[in-house]
Amino acid sequence: MDKLRKALSGEEQEEEERGNIITQDEDTPLLRVVDSSTLSWSTRVKGFAICFGLGFLFSILGSALFFLPKGVILFGIFYTLGNIMALSSTCFLMGPMNQLKKMFSKTRIVATIIMFTALILTLVAAFAVKKKALTLLLVIIQFLAMTWYSLSYIPYARDAAKKCFASCIDA
Repeated sequence: MDKLRKALSGEEQEEEERGNIITQDEDTPLLRVVDSSTLSWSTRVKGFAICFGLGFLFSILGSALFFLPKGVILFGIFYTLGNIMALSSTCFLMGPMNQLKKMFSKTRIVATIIMFTALILTLVAAFAVKKKALTLLLVIIQFLAMTWYSLSYIPYARDAAKKCFASCIDA
């Protein structure tokens, strides 16, 4: 369990340094913020579970509201809020700074930008424009971007998805 915790949180610090929020580098006199969280591991897992559960609940609620008169707009709003909650849930496991570093790494930057753009545009289409077809299209783009982003965390998953998609088109 400790190996899993360290892998998810990106911890490589000494035990005594882990509780500090601000440390001083030996090479530089400047203070820096440490990426590790001051929350205990069980609190972090509980925070992750609650945030992820709320994200799942919002997505299901949005799907249930889809068939109401203004359901597509409500679907777009709740689905987007669900994705934001699910995405932010991993901040509990890795810490916000480590999460941001991983999100904007070289292999994920395009997927991250498309994902955030789709999240924002879905909310704009739902609140400001109030066009059902545009909101639905942006939710689909959001789903695809979130899926592609999530696959980047699984080794060779993107390659497998590409091959699967190519075999479906060739058939």
